[in-house]
Amino acid sequence: MRKKVLLSICIVIGIIVAILGMASSFMLRFALSPTNGGKDLHSSWEYMFESYPELRPWTDSLQQANALKDTFIYAPDQARLHAYYVAAPTPTSKTAVIVHGYTDNAIRMMMIGYLYNKSLGYNILLPDLRYSGLSDGDAFQMGWLDRKDVMLWMDIANQIYGDSTQMVVHGISMGGATTMMVSGEPQPDYVKCFVDDCGYTSVWDQFSKELKEDFGLPAFPLLYTSSWLCDWTKGWNFTEASSLEQVKKCSLPMLFIHGEKDDYVPTWMVHELYKAKEEPKEIWVVPGADHATSYKLNKEEYTQKVKQFTDKYIQ
Repeated sequence: MRKKVLLSICIVIGIIVAILGMASSFMLRFALSPTNGGKDLHSSWEYMFESYPELRPWTDSLQQANALKDTFIYAPDQARLHAYYVAAPTPTSKTAVIVHGYTDNAIRMMMIGYLYNKSLGYNILLPDLRYSGLSDGDAFQMGWLDRKDVMLWMDIANQIYGDSTQMVVHGISMGGATTMMVSGEPQPDYVKCFVDDCGYTSVWDQFSKELKEDFGLPAFPLLYTSSWLCDWTKGWNFTEASSLEQVKKCSLPMLFIHGEKDDYVPTWMVHELYKAKEEPKEIWVVPGADHATSYKLNKEEYTQKVKQFTDKYIQ
C-alpha cells in the first residue's frame, strides 16, 4: 500500500514538473523569441516615414551624401552585430549611442537619431540589438546581455569619431532598460551621461506584470521556473537583469523620461528608478503620454529637455 502511495506521489510530482517545464519553455519562447517585426527593414522604414514625416527628407539627404553608413562587429561569442552611424554635420566630439526597444530595431529609433544629429549636431550610432534588424540572435536578451554589446558599440563609436568623444547613451523602453543596465558598469572617461525613456525596473517586475495582466497568473511558480530555465539556456535570469540595481551603482548624470499614462511599463517604475539613483539626476514625467510616445507627442519639448540636460555635461 505504501509503495502504491509513493508511486502515485512520484507520478503526480512528475506530471507537475513536466507541465511546469513545458509552460516555462512556452513562456520563454513567447517572451524572448516572438515574431519580430524588427527583422523587417522595409516595413520599419515605411512605418518611420509615416509616423515621422521629417525623417524622409533627412534620410534621403544622408543617403545622397553617402553619410548614412553601417558596420558589423563580432561579439566575444562570435555573434555578428550591426549598427548604423552618421557623423555630425560639422566635426564635433559630441556623440550619442541610441538604443532601441523590444521588437524594434535601429531604424525605428531614427527619430532620436534625428533629434541628436539634425537638431543638436551630434555624431550618432544606432545598434541593432540581438534578434533585431541585421544582428544575429534567436532571442531578445531584455537588456541584460545587451549591455555588454552596447558597451562594445560605445567603444566603436568612440573610435569612429576620433577617440576623444563626449558621449551620451539614450534608450527607449527595453533600450532604456539596457541603458540603465549599462550605466551600472564601470565607464570609460568619454561617457558623460545617460537618458532613459520608459525603461523597466527589472525583467522580473516587467514579466510579472505581463503574466498577471495577459494570463491572469501569479508569479509563483511559473515565473520562477521560467527564470531558472532562462538561466540554464540563455545564461541569465530575470532577477539579475535589474535596471534598479544597476542605477544604484551609477554615479554619472541620468535623465529619466516616462509617459504619465504608460500602462505597459507602468509609470510607478520610473519613480522607483529615480529614487534609487544618486545625484546628479533629473526626471520628466510627460503629461498625457503613454508607452514610448513622449517624443512623438512632444517633439519640440522633448528635444529641448534633452538639450538642456546634455548641455550641462557635454560641451
